[in-house]
Amino acid sequence: MGYGRKIYDEACKKLERSRREAESAAARKAEDFYRLCPEAREIKAQMGANACGAARAVIQGGDVRKALEGLRDKGLALQREYERLLSSHGLSPADLQPPYACPRCKDTGFADGHMCQCLKQMQRAMAFEALSMNAPLEKSTFERFSLDYYKSDPRAFRQMENILTACKDYAARFRSNSSSLLFRGPTGLGKTHLSLAIAGKAIEKGYGVVYGSAQSFAVALERERFDRGGPDSPGDTNSQLVSCDLLILDDLGTEFPSQYVNAALYNIVNTRMLAGKPTIISTNLSMQELEQRYSQRFASRLAGYYGMLEFLGTDVRFLRAQQYS
Repeated sequence: MGYGRKIYDEACKKLERSRREAESAAARKAEDFYRLCPEAREIKAQMGANACGAARAVIQGGDVRKALEGLRDKGLALQREYERLLSSHGLSPADLQPPYACPRCKDTGFADGHMCQCLKQMQRAMAFEALSMNAPLEKSTFERFSLDYYKSDPRAFRQMENILTACKDYAARFRSNSSSLLFRGPTGLGKTHLSLAIAGKAIEKGYGVVYGSAQSFAVALERERFDRGGPDSPGDTNSQLVSCDLLILDDLGTEFPSQYVNAALYNIVNTRMLAGKPTIISTNLSMQELEQRYSQRFASRLAGYYGMLEFLGTDVRFLRAQQYS
């Protein structure tokens, strides 16, 4: 799913806590019942011994079929008596079962040898929450992207209308092998908004999304360069950026430049390109400026393998400020 090891581990721990709590609750309820009805505890013990008797009958040989039939009949009689005692106390067998959040996998996260839908959904929710902590995901939707700010410039309006349509179509068709996109243009034209709108739709489909500014990634990469083997190393930034289903690299060119960061960013872009994994990059820099800042090789990767969307218009934040001034 590409959510990263950290989110997977946290989701598994959450399910494990849920399972323990459910089983503890069932054990407490059973104990309360047995205190009121000691006979039921004895019946339950006999049911366990009877089940073990089936295994002994097979091992000991003899007339196994007859022995198993006798044990089956005894087991059914014990079960009926146990259920009678439960009923006399206003209970059913289901009342003493653990109240698992997911009955299908019993809060283990796996059923029939496959990851259960509950674990997938939990990772999806945690990924959405983690992404929302770093970005206004709920506010950055296609529905909240207004073209009204571009109407004063017919050329910009047509361009942004086409870009909005293209982004909606990209999100609707998004797959783990979708093409990569380069959002280019001045600040305040909606590059971040539309990239996050795509991220929200990708997460809804169950894909793992990593979003961040080039500056935040650069800081993390530099820090982890000197801190290998630390407590966060299993989910380090580089591995998450390379392995996630969709990487959104925002504001490329705003990070503090260094040879190491430039090389690391190129490696991430190139590795994802070779693996066929989609990346969305937004930048205020022209292709010539990207080549000068990073390298001709880096710029050629973007020019050759990314679908470029040129954002036009006037800074939306400036226009909003004018409205309320």
